[in-house]
Amino acid sequence: MKNWARKDSSVAWLFLAPSSIGFALFYLIPFGMGVFYSFMDRAVDGQYVGLHNYRELIAGDSFRKAAFNTFYFSLVSVPLLIVLSLGLALLLHKKLYFQKWLRTAYVLPLVVPVASIILVWQILFDWNGALNAWLSGFGLARVDWMKTEAARNVIMMMYVWKNIGYNVILFLAGLQQIPKDYYETAQIEGAGRLRQFRSITLVYLTSTMFFVVMMSIINSFKVFRETFLLAGPYPHDSIYMLQHFMNNMFLSLDLPKMTAASTLMVGGILILVLGLFAMERRYRRNME
Repeated sequence: MKNWARKDSSVAWLFLAPSSIGFALFYLIPFGMGVFYSFMDRAVDGQYVGLHNYRELIAGDSFRKAAFNTFYFSLVSVPLLIVLSLGLALLLHKKLYFQKWLRTAYVLPLVVPVASIILVWQILFDWNGALNAWLSGFGLARVDWMKTEAARNVIMMMYVWKNIGYNVILFLAGLQQIPKDYYETAQIEGAGRLRQFRSITLVYLTSTMFFVVMMSIINSFKVFRETFLLAGPYPHDSIYMLQHFMNNMFLSLDLPKMTAASTLMVGGILILVLGLFAMERRYRRNME
């Protein structure tokens, strides 16, 4: 058995070697170098300055504004996305007219190129766009969507619209794994729909919910691409994200601050993910 286990593990490591080398070469090593540069005063022939770059970042108004906007965006948009996607999944799980067409419609944003999405949203939310034209037709004042506080709502709408289909697919897969006998038994015992949802649906969707929440949080930190294409490198203050800050630091070749900001961002995401893992383990223990 020992010889077989050793042989099996050797074969496994052999198959994992290409992926492991690629992951280390393009992710782990660059990230480690970034953390190293965050403690230096400059990238070339730099000297060790400790936490000086981090202190300057935290004291800077631009970084604090970017960090607040990024975490505020995740705090608001992720729960909204989870609630809407779960609600749609529950509706699509039932037998509805045009069910297949509705499922296709929610998946389409996943396959549409980002450039096409941005073009459509620019047509809608530009000062001379379709939405302002409709408002003018009803006698309402035009809104400068991307240069006011409304820009944050526009980006949240884009984030929800772009990611809701992926979450709906995951929730539908989780709902289809729940035995229908449990619901029939609950109905016989007099449990209402709310009790069935809380005691059966949510319980058996724990693993799916955890994965969906984690992926939604990660995707909320990746909204910079759409924001940059829609509003440029210096958008309205309400949508100035951490990636905007790091992009501007890269353009000015301030690599120590850029790497320090990226390290703090990764640390924030890691804390959120570890917190989710702890909550999921505690919830499972309580259910057991």
